[in-house]
Amino acid sequence: MFSGRDFRVSRRIPLRYPRIGTSAAVAVGVVVSLAPGLLPRTSTAQGLLTGLLVAVSLAFAGGVRKVLSRYMSGGGVSDRWRGPAVAVGVVAVGAAVAHAQHWQNALRAAMGLPDIDGWYWPRCLSGAALDVGLLAGIGLGVRWVWRRLGPARGVGLVVVAVLAAQFVLLPTVAQWRQSAYAAANAAMDPAVVQPVSSARSGSAVSAVSWPSLGAEGRKFVAGAPNRSVRVYVGLESAADLNARVELAIRELERSGGLTRGNLVVVVPTGSGWIDARAAAGLDERFAGDVALVGLQYSEAPSWATFVFGRKAAETSARALFAAVERRLDELPVRPKLYVYGQSLGAAAGSAVFGGNAEQVRRICAAVWAGPPANRVHRASATVLANSSDPVVRWSPRLLWHAPDLAGTRLDAPLPQWLPVISFVQTSVDLLGALGPTPGHGHRYGTDQGTAMGSC
Repeated sequence: MFSGRDFRVSRRIPLRYPRIGTSAAVAVGVVVSLAPGLLPRTSTAQGLLTGLLVAVSLAFAGGVRKVLSRYMSGGGVSDRWRGPAVAVGVVAVGAAVAHAQHWQNALRAAMGLPDIDGWYWPRCLSGAALDVGLLAGIGLGVRWVWRRLGPARGVGLVVVAVLAAQFVLLPTVAQWRQSAYAAANAAMDPAVVQPVSSARSGSAVSAVSWPSLGAEGRKFVAGAPNRSVRVYVGLESAADLNARVELAIRELERSGGLTRGNLVVVVPTGSGWIDARAAAGLDERFAGDVALVGLQYSEAPSWATFVFGRKAAETSARALFAAVERRLDELPVRPKLYVYGQSLGAAAGSAVFGGNAEQVRRICAAVWAGPPANRVHRASATVLANSSDPVVRWSPRLLWHAPDLAGTRLDAPLPQWLPVISFVQTSVDLLGALGPTPGHGHRYGTDQGTAMGSC
């Protein structure tokens, strides 16, 4: 028989804490992801950001550990501090979560939204865990393939993948996106009714056909109120830029726009969109005695046009403005001339003037709403910029330099600028910039029109 002494078995399993680098990486990733941003954030977006930053931090920590392992060996000192490192990380994460909850609720209160609910953080945690797991799985898969192939063949595979991406994948994606943008531009919305007034482009008597206006152009000319003249020329309305400009001038003449007391050159955003609130505000500002003229220069959204086609936006704005000026100079009594642009339209409209003070004096006033990086020509202009608008704040300089917030209007709590961290948070906020109600984020109201100055 076995004695009691022989049968004794230790049931204690030693608790193994994560490495100090792992604890620090997780804490840093979570804390940075929860730093104050400009806009309320959904639990899904917050979870994805947290998971991504934690995964990046873990990868960085792993790389540092691999480099240091050549010069340092593990020992009791490192193991002894693992538990305290976990405790410090838990405290840091807890404090970051508490501050993030306070900040999110403050933003939501300022923007008329309800506080975050009790399931917000559990949803964030599950989303972050899934994100980290997916990225870790991809990383392990890549490492396994690298080890199986060896360094030489691994480098060769990377070169082949890069070349394939550059010459096959990227052109295919670009072509697909262009087709998608063109399809969206051509899509006919049955809720948008063709105007019957001769004062609108796209009507039965207009030289601009209704289908050629594009989706955003049709919304603009069909919009209320009906007092103002609205002229718009789409990308498909004429063969090239010069022809489109000439067509816009003919439409101004045909529609009676040159007989109105005020004429506003409206520079659309990348997709051709003109904010309906701005158009309504301009109608209110001039009591209907106004003609609005816009020219589409792209089918792509503003961010894509800003990155890849900004020159086209500026060239289009300059061409239309110059043609309008020339035509007005021929009139015995000319309307008062104004310029309006939002977002990329503000940047392109501002580029019309550059540093030419004489040309600026030839307009009565301008309004720039939500200008990218808050950089526009300000002479004779009213600049509308919400402090919570990430478009106004974002630029690569945000990595190392505080943003220029001159002239912004405080509409919500404003986070303190932090190097790198503010760039990350603002970049994420760009994705939800159009989510808030007018007066917050990258949304502006009828004051885009009513704020227009006088001669």
